[in-house]
Amino acid sequence: MAGDGSTQRPPKNTDALITDKNIRKTRHLSIDTNDSVPRSPRSSGGFTNASRFSVHSQRLTRPPPPGTYLVQIPKEQIYRVPPPENARRYEDFSRRKPNRSACRRCCCYSLAALLVLVTLAVVLVGIFFLVFRPHKPMFSVSEVSIAGINLTSSTSPVSPLITIKLRSKNVNEKLGLVYGGGNAAEILYDGIKLGNGEFTPFNQPAENVTVTVTTLRGSTIQLSSSMREDLKESEKKGKVPFDLRIKAPFKFKVSAVTMWRMVVTVECKLTVDKLTSPATVITENCVTEDIILL
Repeated sequence: MAGDGSTQRPPKNTDALITDKNIRKTRHLSIDTNDSVPRSPRSSGGFTNASRFSVHSQRLTRPPPPGTYLVQIPKEQIYRVPPPENARRYEDFSRRKPNRSACRRCCCYSLAALLVLVTLAVVLVGIFFLVFRPHKPMFSVSEVSIAGINLTSSTSPVSPLITIKLRSKNVNEKLGLVYGGGNAAEILYDGIKLGNGEFTPFNQPAENVTVTVTTLRGSTIQLSSSMREDLKESEKKGKVPFDLRIKAPFKFKVSAVTMWRMVVTVECKLTVDKLTSPATVITENCVTEDIILL
C-alpha cells in the first residue's frame, strides 16, 4: 500500500518482455513467416501470436544508446557505387561539356555577327547603287608610238617599246574616280605579248576626261619567221592590228568619302599604219567589262 511506506513491485509476468537472452541466437526472423521465437524460460505459455515479430524489428524499436543516431534511407535512394574507372570517365566528360558548349556558343555568336555584317554590307551596296547609279568608266586610245621592232633580220630578237596615250572618261555626274596602284596593261600581236607596263595612278573628278601616257616594254622577244612575214605584209597594207588589255583598279569617291575598291577590265582592238614613231591610229574599239567588286 502507499500509506505504509512500502514500494510497489512490478508484476512478475514476463510474457510480454523480451531480453537479449531470448533473441541472441535468433537471426532474421521475418514477421511474415511462421517461424516462432523461442519461449521464455520464465513463461510456461511462451509468446502469443500477437507478440510475434522479427529480431530486426525488435532492434529498431529499442531506443538507441546515448549519442547514437539512426538514419533511415529509402531503398529507392540507395545507389550502387560505380567503379573508379567509371568515376574518372564521368569527370572527364563533365569537364569537356562546358568547353564544348562554350565553343559552340562562340561559333554561334561568330556566325551571327558575320551574317549581320554581310547583310549590312549588302544593304549598303544596294543603297549606294540605287541612289548614285554608278557607271563604269570608258576608255579609248588616241595615239600610239612604236619603236624597237626590227623586221630586217630574220633571226635577231626584238625588244618593243610602245607608248600609248589612253583617254579615260568618267561619265558619272556625282561620283569621282580614284585610280590607284595594281593596274596593268599589255599589248599583243596574234596572241603573242609584245610588251607590258602600268599607267600612273590619278584622281578623276565627275564628268571628266583624263589622258594618261603608258609605256609598254618587251625584252628579247623571238618572233617566228611566219610572224615576221605577217607583220611585213600588214605594214605594207598600212593596217597592223594589235590587242590592248587593261586592268584598272579604282574607287568611287563621294565628296570626301572614298568607297571600296573595284576593278574594271578593258579590251581594245586597234590598228596602226606602221611600226615606227609616230604611228597613226587607223581604228580603235575599246570595251569596258562589268565592274568587279573586291
